[in-house]
Amino acid sequence: MPKIFTSLFILLCSVITIPICGQDNATQYIGPEIYIKKTNQKITLDGVLDEVAWNKDNIQFPFWQYFPLDSISANGQTEIYMTYDDQNLYVAVKCYSNGNDFITPSLRRDYGFRGNDNISILFDTYSDATNAFLFGLNPYGVRREALISNGGRQGRDFSSSWDNKWRGTSKSYDDYWIGEFAIPFKTIRYQEGASEWRFNAYRNDTQLNEYSTWSNIPRNRIVMDLTYMGKIIWDEPLKKPGTNFAAIPYLSAAGARDFEGAPNGKPSSDFAVGGDAKIGITAGLNLDLTVNPDFSQVEVDRQVTNLDRFEIFFPERRQFFLENADLFGSFGHPRVNPFFSRRIGVAQDTATGQNIQNTILFGSRLSGKINDRARIGLLNMQTAKQVGNDLPGINYTVAALEKTVFSRSQIVGIFVNQQSINPSNFGGELPTYNRVGGLEYRLATADNRWSGKMSYQHAFTPETTADGDAQYFRLYYEVPRFRIGIDQYIVSEGFDAKVGFIQRKDILYLSPEGFINFFQSEKSIVNRHRIGFDTQIFYKLGADDNEIIRDFGLWEWEGRLFYEARFKNTTSIEARLCYKDVTLLDDFDPTRIQDDSVFLAAGERFKYTSLELSYRSDVRKEFSYRINANFGQFFNGSIWGVRGRLNYRFQPFGQFSLEYGYNRIVLDDPFKPANLWLVGPRFDLTFTKNLFLTALVQYNSQLDNMNINARFQWRYAPVSDFFLVYTDNYLTNPWDQFGARNRSIVAKVTYWLNL
Repeated sequence: MPKIFTSLFILLCSVITIPICGQDNATQYIGPEIYIKKTNQKITLDGVLDEVAWNKDNIQFPFWQYFPLDSISANGQTEIYMTYDDQNLYVAVKCYSNGNDFITPSLRRDYGFRGNDNISILFDTYSDATNAFLFGLNPYGVRREALISNGGRQGRDFSSSWDNKWRGTSKSYDDYWIGEFAIPFKTIRYQEGASEWRFNAYRNDTQLNEYSTWSNIPRNRIVMDLTYMGKIIWDEPLKKPGTNFAAIPYLSAAGARDFEGAPNGKPSSDFAVGGDAKIGITAGLNLDLTVNPDFSQVEVDRQVTNLDRFEIFFPERRQFFLENADLFGSFGHPRVNPFFSRRIGVAQDTATGQNIQNTILFGSRLSGKINDRARIGLLNMQTAKQVGNDLPGINYTVAALEKTVFSRSQIVGIFVNQQSINPSNFGGELPTYNRVGGLEYRLATADNRWSGKMSYQHAFTPETTADGDAQYFRLYYEVPRFRIGIDQYIVSEGFDAKVGFIQRKDILYLSPEGFINFFQSEKSIVNRHRIGFDTQIFYKLGADDNEIIRDFGLWEWEGRLFYEARFKNTTSIEARLCYKDVTLLDDFDPTRIQDDSVFLAAGERFKYTSLELSYRSDVRKEFSYRINANFGQFFNGSIWGVRGRLNYRFQPFGQFSLEYGYNRIVLDDPFKPANLWLVGPRFDLTFTKNLFLTALVQYNSQLDNMNINARFQWRYAPVSDFFLVYTDNYLTNPWDQFGARNRSIVAKVTYWLNL
């Protein structure tokens, strides 16, 4: 790293010590407490609280209103009861309401929080305000579960793709509903001998249009923020839950046909057997194993219109990679991340340069807590060789260690290794190895006002150079009235992280941002106004071979001013004024549909301004929608477009939605006007709580493709499923040559077996 940037990194290290030094003196949030007693009585989950074990002398209330206000008791109160035995933790909730006209989009598991009567309970089993297990019920007895990471401070810290074994039921009455949870101790990770956990619960009451929480949370924070929690105090130290071993075998049969490939688009078939195993090493540490994993049932990615010059990030959805995923994947900045699990199982065709599927043979993951202030993760995956594509087998190894320091801050280390197996036998196109090591400090003060990160990464390759490193710094200060902060990172030209997600190299990035909140009175129809700004500035370091920008020149900067208003009926509006100044380093066609000879030339500089307006309707209505409109300048021309979502609910059997997007781009000659369409109708039908059908059609004119995906799921036993998945892709340009590109159908059976 050049000396000037080393000096900058040292300066930033000095700046972050200001909140570090004061965090032990900061006031830590103290919430309410629940005292829980063990029972020998059998608990029947029937929505009737007639067991003596539901100790009526230990009712937990009141709940606090979170929305629209955060300083008064909830209008719709909730009572919480708890007990446990050797196998399960039992929780009961009695949710008072103004009638029983409850809203649920469908009977599908893992529903969303908004626009849905429901309650969620959260367990921070290690009391570190970093990770939590979430379980939810709605009045129809539909369940959801999720993992919360990174303190629950942002929406992306919530992962509903996690799936596990537990029971729950609900029953509705005239002016309240009751939900009962039975959560096996084997399902969650915790410290053996623990005497207390941190706990919270939050609820959405659509009839009163109210969000409420058991432990009071300020409304400038997200409702799942783990800073603001109370405690469960056990009547005796917790024991290890006993033998914890589960096997999840699967059997699948698939048929496919590639009409564009060789030989002559003939159909093919495949039968596969494999599975996963979960082994509880300790109450907090788990070993996951997989052999010949199959992810055919995973929901397809939503298509997007790409008007940018860089790779788009799509989240991980494969079940095996989800538990403790934040331990492996939250290092650094989202655009400078040394490990991105979706790289595993994907290889590059040496002939075409395109990404292709690469079979995973087996893998293992050891992850979890080794004590109440330290977490460890070890991941190893092996992929198959591909003789036809001249690609060797690849082994992926990731090791991560996370240690809590002070009250809530952490020191994290990570090491990532991609190792090619005998690459010299396959043309030598891939390097023997690619390795990245990193160290990071994560700041989180006890009072939740200061937060930040400071990290350093270095890449080790057979062609390692002195500048193969990256550095990241973030510091934010937030109180209810305002937030201000800055992001900054440096990525050198030699930083080659093949298993990571790196959008740009040879850059210095700066991003100051801030906003001010204006909370309104109880009588106002507006809940909150917010005005703010954010800026992204990219400087080119000049270490690569590009002669357009040298010697620390400005590459790109974008400034945005925004205004947001959220109304008490859950509707919201937003306006953003954007200005962009960018110099192209490579030839670029923003539309991606022009002839090969038509592009904006490298070296050109463009300055343009645009405006974006958005509106979100009341999600409690049967018909709801979201609309975003944008218009203004775009490079040397203009753009106007609209995108959003229409949603119609026919509860409790499902919903119909339509994702849509249209952009009209007019650039100077020789560009042809581009009309880019993205249309995605989706049917989500839930015949029962265990029988689902999802059908999705996605038309993307930018890709000249129409995709059809239909997925039938029958949950015939707890966490055990039969899937039937049909996928079809069609060529759409020109329409008069409309034809199939590829087609597949997969039948798969999984079974969760506790041993």
